Amino acid sequence: MDGACLELAGKTPAESSPLAGADETALIRRAQGGDRAAFDVLVRKYDSEVLRLALRVVGSEDEAADLFQDAFLKVYRSLGRFRFDSRFSTWLYRVVMNVCLDHLRKQKNRNEVQAPASDDGIGEFFHTVADARPGLDPESAVRSQEIRQRLEAALGRLTPRERMVFELKHYQGLKLRTIGRLCGTSEETAKNCLFRATQKLRLELADLL
Repeated sequence: MDGACLELAGKTPAESSPLAGADETALIRRAQGGDRAAFDVLVRKYDSEVLRLALRVVGSEDEAADLFQDAFLKVYRSLGRFRFDSRFSTWLYRVVMNVCLDHLRKQKNRNEVQAPASDDGIGEFFHTVADARPGLDPESAVRSQEIRQRLEAALGRLTPRERMVFELKHYQGLKLRTIGRLCGTSEETAKNCLFRATQKLRLELADLL
């Protein structure tokens, strides 16, 4: 069953399944009972969001696909422990979060060049970074590349949890209350974690802001 789960990324879209219109609770119960088709439909309901988050973590489509598979394999193995005492999406994203955090702990250096849109000053700075596309002034392009490398390095030196909270807030646009719930902690703890991440970035990028 686990091996079959790893093939999910290439399956036919859920809309073609006779279970596509089934109630989510019914799908979960059927999947818990070993119904593979029901699990496939559940995966298709959330696959794009999970893949998008994984891509933000690693910046590589190949690595994101691996994280996607790891996350849903873990969901498949632990689905029997879901007790309906929270929303399924919350439980699912918490599992995905743990997979991503494990990856962040193991991988310190990743290629990420996108910038968060925020109201903390750092986001405003990102909007001023020159685009390094071919055809622009060579000096500006070189400067832009240097700045992007500084940003990547600064983000990479955050702790895994700081990095994850920062990305969920600025890349995914989630509220701190939601982030805290996904991380299994409180809104206040998530807020403090985001504050530490922002302060570290401010310190490392002070000469660029």
